[in-house]
Amino acid sequence: MELRLQIAKLRTGEGMSQEELAASLGVSRQAVQKWESGSAIPGLEHLVKMAKLFRVTLDSLVLEGSNRITEEMLHGSDIAPDYEHMFYWESYPQNLLNEYRQSIEEGKDISMYEKLFKAVYEMPAGEHKEKMADQLFDIVCSAATVEGYPYTEPSGYREIKELSSGETVQMKMPSAHELKEKIRGAWLGRICGCLLGKPIEGIHTPELNKLLKSSDNYPLHRYITTSDVTPELQNEISYRVRRDSLADAIACAPVDDDTNYTVLASVIVDRFGRDFKPSDVANSWVWYQGKDAYCTAERVAFKNFVMGYRPPMSAVYKNVYREWIGAQIRGDYFGYINPCDPAAAAEMAWRDASISHVKNGIYGEMFAAAMIAAAAGCSDIVEVVNMGLAQVPTASRLWKSVRSIVDGYKNGVSKNEAFAKIHAEYDEFSDHGWCHTIPNAMIVAASLLYGGGDYTKSICMAVETGFDTDCNGATVGSVVGMMNGSLSIGAQWTAPINGMLDTSIFGVGRVNIDDMVERTIKHIKAK
Repeated sequence: MELRLQIAKLRTGEGMSQEELAASLGVSRQAVQKWESGSAIPGLEHLVKMAKLFRVTLDSLVLEGSNRITEEMLHGSDIAPDYEHMFYWESYPQNLLNEYRQSIEEGKDISMYEKLFKAVYEMPAGEHKEKMADQLFDIVCSAATVEGYPYTEPSGYREIKELSSGETVQMKMPSAHELKEKIRGAWLGRICGCLLGKPIEGIHTPELNKLLKSSDNYPLHRYITTSDVTPELQNEISYRVRRDSLADAIACAPVDDDTNYTVLASVIVDRFGRDFKPSDVANSWVWYQGKDAYCTAERVAFKNFVMGYRPPMSAVYKNVYREWIGAQIRGDYFGYINPCDPAAAAEMAWRDASISHVKNGIYGEMFAAAMIAAAAGCSDIVEVVNMGLAQVPTASRLWKSVRSIVDGYKNGVSKNEAFAKIHAEYDEFSDHGWCHTIPNAMIVAASLLYGGGDYTKSICMAVETGFDTDCNGATVGSVVGMMNGSLSIGAQWTAPINGMLDTSIFGVGRVNIDDMVERTIKHIKAK
């Protein structure tokens, strides 16, 4: 029986008029008339409603008698994405204001289109907005650089290398026993630093300060616990503290993208060797984790992989987050497996970062990986930061910003003044401000310098400053843990994780941290 006859039969069998059916479905009587005459076909939403209304299965309603309706629906105008419910990170039109700001910071000559970006952003979700956003993306891609732009920021490795100083100091490779303790310190340092910041990721400093002061934890010097987050406090602040990741509410280190990437990097090196390619990383992302494991730039890159955009195009296509912090949190393992060789660590980090980031987004990962590698053989924290910075183009925004922190430290700028400078230059209340690579790289550098190599002081500075708390706590923890070894990390930090780490990596799940140390040593020996 044809669908038009099926609808009429079910309607009359219920003793309903066309007007009554239309009212039940929220459509006009004319729409029902067209369905029953065969001049129009109901959309899937209305078919589902009819199936429920008439107490029949959708299959029996649509497929009984003829498959013509299925073919017509597949080629009909009703098939379109639900634009209003697209996930924010994956929707380019919803991020046009971030695109405009990112492009301006990159020196793209698009300021004359500012009002157009705002107007399209404010349009209702739908096909017309998508098409307008596509036009704006074309404008961004073809934009020239503004005259007098003071930075030179390539994304290719050879060009980055040419514009970086590459300076190092003489380092002595630790003994086998010392190296193992340093590697264990780096793993524990990263995991515990991440855990410190995880329950409050995304909080703004006014509310963070209120939380810490109310629990006698200001300045921050220990984990936040369940007893700190009282119902009264939670009612006073708008931020919802993540109670399931508080230190006294866990059996081991919980799943987090900051630690997932470190374990996944070890899986990639294990599978493809130390000469893995960017495409190997891209493929591994799809193979080993679901889409929800990725955020911002990584989520867009993952989507681009599936759509057929390969590195480096995967980092560029409609990726407004291309200089955000996502890559900077992924470089630690390349520092672990290249002790005392910051250049090699940075080159591996480039291969990883280039699949999802450009320019300063890439530099952030190279900076972090190089510092960790340098920390294996250098106990001078200033030199460690300098060796990380030596892998970054000297004509870049990241180099200039981090160099200002180093120079300020050397010239007697106080800790409070240094962190106030970061807050003055970047707005933690905007997504782009708090999640961009540069302010977070500045926080990492400042925390290392003013923490003086002390694990507790360093990770606590990184977290209490706000911005991306778990990411910065993790990176700082890696550097200091590598420099001083596992014995320098107090039991107050390591006891809650019980030597174990949960991941969401397919086929990996929970890992033993000592097993990860052994795998890391194996990859060092493969050099």
